[in-house]
Amino acid sequence: MVIGAGFAGLAAASTLAQAGWQVSVLEKNEGPGGRARVFRAEGFTFDMGPSWYWMPDVFEKYFARFGKKVADYYELVRLDPSYQVIFRGPEAVDIPARMSELRALFERYEPGSAARLDEFLKQAAYKYEVGINRLVYAPSRSVFEFADPKLLVDMVRMDVLQSMHKHVRRFFKDPRLLELVEFPILFLGATSENTPALYSLMNFADLALGTWYPKGGMHKIVEGMVRLAEELGVRIEYNQEVTEIVVENGRSTGVRTASGFYAAEAVVAGADYHHIEQQVLKPEYRHYSAQYWDSRVMAPSSLLFYLGVDRKLDKLRHHNLFFDEDLNQHAREIYEQPQWPTRPLYYASVPSKTDPAVAPAGQENLFLLIPVAPGLADDEATRERYFDLLIDRLEKHCGHPIRAHVVFKRSYAHRDFMADYHSFKGNAYGLANTLKQTAILKPTLKSKKVANLYFTGQLTVPGPGVPPSLISGQVVAGEVLKEF
Repeated sequence: MVIGAGFAGLAAASTLAQAGWQVSVLEKNEGPGGRARVFRAEGFTFDMGPSWYWMPDVFEKYFARFGKKVADYYELVRLDPSYQVIFRGPEAVDIPARMSELRALFERYEPGSAARLDEFLKQAAYKYEVGINRLVYAPSRSVFEFADPKLLVDMVRMDVLQSMHKHVRRFFKDPRLLELVEFPILFLGATSENTPALYSLMNFADLALGTWYPKGGMHKIVEGMVRLAEELGVRIEYNQEVTEIVVENGRSTGVRTASGFYAAEAVVAGADYHHIEQQVLKPEYRHYSAQYWDSRVMAPSSLLFYLGVDRKLDKLRHHNLFFDEDLNQHAREIYEQPQWPTRPLYYASVPSKTDPAVAPAGQENLFLLIPVAPGLADDEATRERYFDLLIDRLEKHCGHPIRAHVVFKRSYAHRDFMADYHSFKGNAYGLANTLKQTAILKPTLKSKKVANLYFTGQLTVPGPGVPPSLISGQVVAGEVLKEF
């Protein structure tokens, strides 16, 4: 039995089904995908969550384990430019897909930095190879998993004890280049001073492996995973929220929903770990205390706007990062002094620039996101204040009216994450990837009080993001298969 039809839950279900298990997935919401759900309104198709497709090799590796290819399920295109960055000034810069053009861009900002970029990415490639192809597939249930002398040497070489802040400043000085290479960690749950330099592997994923897009939207990945799961015999039931994991003699016999009892030989919880442990399990079967969870450092939440605009938007690309305010101040207001940001950075996605099918002819599909601290009070007045702020800045950048052309609008923030996903403190990205919350220091993927209960997803190993969640489902399925 798998709880939740997000990336991790679907991956776990398919991996178990391939091994011969009869697998059922119970999903709380009306459709699959978890945070990667989709909705349609007035001719627009909106991806509700993830919009960046990085690490294409992880997806290829996933489908390959079932004898399939990504192309069997969706069409993938590489974006060029990968994205646009709007610096203070303002100064808009396209980040090219071709490495020769990227090197020239770095050199233009800081003479000599092209050669340093080569060395930076060489080190990042090594971290990516070891981190993504070895470390993240470890279940992290014992320190002895990391006792291989070669792996220990690899971990030292990957700068796990050095901060990202210090690491990138060994290579670059120009503030624009620093913002460019530090931005991927904004969503990892800590400032660059508190994030291990290991995560420069994300720069390799970004700058070397490229930014991609599945035609039709990110939900096409989910649709492909559902098709694969059903081809393998997985049964998925929607609108089935699990309200109790039934435990007898230290083992789960199954789960209960409003529809009744579902018997199970093993249970894999892909729903919010905190919710399952603190609400669905009875107190005597909880491994972690409420105090433990309150002490965890969470990755950000988000304030999102899904907008339909009845005109074309000038000067915007598919992905646009607005770094026209102080990155350090915004980061502090997420991680160190949690509050609604004073002058936020934000992200704008216009997938209709690449894929006209996601918007009516001549119109644009516009997705806006502000990363914000989890656990904030979220009300309509606050949402509206930030909507006006973002539209004012967008109109200034584009040089034409936008507000009057918004024909569809929907906002989404903390209380929605909690209502739809039981998200702890309304977080959007899971547990922060700090050094003290890495590998064996994350919440364990196997219950220590219920012998056949396992956890998967962004609050356990390997961590937040779509590729890690995809890997998490495979890792936990591997643990189930080893023990049964």
